[in-house]
Amino acid sequence: MNGPAESHDDGYELPGGPMRIPGPRGAADDLDPRYAPAPLPLPPPSHAVLKSLLGAWALAACSAEETKAVEDHLTECAPCAEEALRLRDAVGLLHPEETLDLKPLLRSRVLEDCLGKRPARIPVPVWASPYDTETARLDALLQDFGDSEWHTPVRLKWFEEERRRTHRTTVAGVIGHLMTVDGLIAGALGLDDPLGPDAPTGGPAARTEHFWNTSAYPATRRVREPWRDQGHTLVRTVSFAGRGVAELSVDYGGFALQLGDAFLERAFECWVHAWDIAEAVDYPYEPPSGPHLHGMIDLAARLLPGALAARRRSGLAAPAQGLVAAGAPGRTLHLEIEGAGGGGWDIALDSPAAKPSQERTVAEIALDGIEFCQLAAGHIAPEEAAAGQHGDREAIRDVLFAAASLSRM
Repeated sequence: MNGPAESHDDGYELPGGPMRIPGPRGAADDLDPRYAPAPLPLPPPSHAVLKSLLGAWALAACSAEETKAVEDHLTECAPCAEEALRLRDAVGLLHPEETLDLKPLLRSRVLEDCLGKRPARIPVPVWASPYDTETARLDALLQDFGDSEWHTPVRLKWFEEERRRTHRTTVAGVIGHLMTVDGLIAGALGLDDPLGPDAPTGGPAARTEHFWNTSAYPATRRVREPWRDQGHTLVRTVSFAGRGVAELSVDYGGFALQLGDAFLERAFECWVHAWDIAEAVDYPYEPPSGPHLHGMIDLAARLLPGALAARRRSGLAAPAQGLVAAGAPGRTLHLEIEGAGGGGWDIALDSPAAKPSQERTVAEIALDGIEFCQLAAGHIAPEEAAAGQHGDREAIRDVLFAAASLSRM
């Protein structure tokens, strides 16, 4: 019988394993990963495989290895490179920039949170904020418009000489109108007039007619960029101007407004015409935020005594029933605006310089805030305003017509 296997001194130790005895490889060695042969390099992906990955590459859904292989291939294969560009453009259409009106509170919440943590070094003045917001909302509405939407008919409406007036234009024509009237503020700030050095003297209507009549072709989507750039420039300029700029006078032709009120008036016009555009293309559009709407209503209420006096001078309103000295209490109408942005305003009836007085209140009007804005924009006639009325009927009629007379093209 054979005895126990003798030990050998010529064995060797494998790294990380037991002593191995020299000799021929056995079948068990083939299962040991330490003896596994080095993997052979994989052949490069074929043209067909790489072309099939273009869709995933455009969506950024490829692995790092696949992305490198596809991009290396695109440098060598012109047809695939053209296809890749088309797919990337298509992906851009699948992920459009979100419009601000879809989430109206999101932008303000994010800005409020950010500014609360780190206030802006150059903040937008409070009185310019409604204009900044309304132009941004309108720009968000316009961003996805194709050529056909830019040529959609829009009917501008306003109230003049006891009747409602209308003018038919297009979406592009409305933006041109806003741009040319915003140019009045640009002129007051010493900025370039969008109508150039040959801009006509006069108010909004004359400027708008000049723009519409001197264009070689009807306004197109190209009007959006200069309108938007001008709005940004206006906000940036007043943000850097410092205190006192809000008192600058802006000449509207037949009247003038201080710059702070002019920005509010332009915010109101921007919202009203954005509403016109949205209605023309059958798209929902929300009213301004409560604080901004309140500022717009407040401006209209402050302008009512002057508008009433102008109508009285033209023989369109009842004569004053009692002249009082400037600053003295006079006959008053109380205007109550309900809903978001609402509040109460006392309107002097007999003289813009008179002081409203609760003791001399002769009439009251109650209106929804949006309806009052529609009246002031000339979108509804005074007779159509569903107003709660109490007191002097003549005074109520005069104030409702004065509110409608604030509108213009």
